[in-house]
Amino acid sequence: MFLDSAGSSLMSASTLAAVQQHLELEARIGGYAAADQVATRLSELRSSVARLVGSDDPEEIALSDSGTRAWTSCFYSIPLAPGQTILLTGPEYASNAIAALQRAEQAGAQVSFVAQNPDGGIDLDDLEAKLHTADVAAISLVQVPTNGGLVGDVRTAAALAHQAGAFVLLDGCQSVGQLAVDVNDLDIDALACTGRKWLRGPRGTGMLWVRRRSLERLRPAMLDLRSASWTGPTTYEVAESARRFEFWEQDVAALVGLAAALDEALDYGIERIEQAVRRRARYLRTQLASLGRVNVHDPDDGSGIVSFTVEGLDPVTVQQRLREQRVTTTVSRRPSTLVDMTRRNLLAVGRASPHYFVSDSDLDRAVSVLAAL
Repeated sequence: MFLDSAGSSLMSASTLAAVQQHLELEARIGGYAAADQVATRLSELRSSVARLVGSDDPEEIALSDSGTRAWTSCFYSIPLAPGQTILLTGPEYASNAIAALQRAEQAGAQVSFVAQNPDGGIDLDDLEAKLHTADVAAISLVQVPTNGGLVGDVRTAAALAHQAGAFVLLDGCQSVGQLAVDVNDLDIDALACTGRKWLRGPRGTGMLWVRRRSLERLRPAMLDLRSASWTGPTTYEVAESARRFEFWEQDVAALVGLAAALDEALDYGIERIEQAVRRRARYLRTQLASLGRVNVHDPDDGSGIVSFTVEGLDPVTVQQRLREQRVTTTVSRRPSTLVDMTRRNLLAVGRASPHYFVSDSDLDRAVSVLAAL
């Protein structure tokens, strides 16, 4: 059974068919003509993404080839001056942290980590103190980390950051698709997410939402003829919409597949998905905790990510043994969330992430296989 939707989930039959059909169309009539035939479909995709994240403006949506590309394209466009600070939180993902360190090095700025509370979430007192003692240009928040079931208090942290004038960029790669996300309720400036995880879309797809009033603050690090217009021999104009973060060349077949996946998710209902995913994760945590040598490292009512270790067995060995019994999980290692894992003295954890298509009997079988180890 499949317990790795936090990695790269299973596409549905209709999503797979949408990708295959478009590739076949490209093979028959060529990529440009095929793209023309699905132009309306891709326009509808922007509306679907906007609806998914609580925006009423499709022009706030940029389509990308990954969640990382979406995040970095926004992050590298945030103005950063010498002496300013970029704030990160403990569960920050390695790709984002590396980008922040590089930009700080280039700009003569600095990166500072907000302390974590005992549960692993943001220490709001420390955040407020850092916002008052430093010139903070931006803060990167993680709604759901890659290494566990924590759900961060994004709303409160964003409110504090905005009081200090900081730009708030949210990594929603592990939350969008499994949780109901409303950008207006969270009051963030930008949100990056991926298609391949909880949304069950193809690999090579990502999305970026940027609040309309925040766009003027951002100057993309790279432009082409899609993100800008060449207006004269020595002049150009950047696109007014979030398309300023897009490039001309795209994997159209993958985006058509993403459109199909979003249709399914929205038709099924994001709130319904969240209830199902949380219930399955809660059930799995309870069952794992009943095994004597298994330690669960998540809140009882966290997200759909379940992190665990087995006493006396390396997480990679556990993953391999489970795979031999056709149970698919993965391993989250310290370098991917260095600060948080170091704080908790963990080198690696097993990670199971059941989606709504996983049944309780599937979970029972996974637990029985684990118990047999």
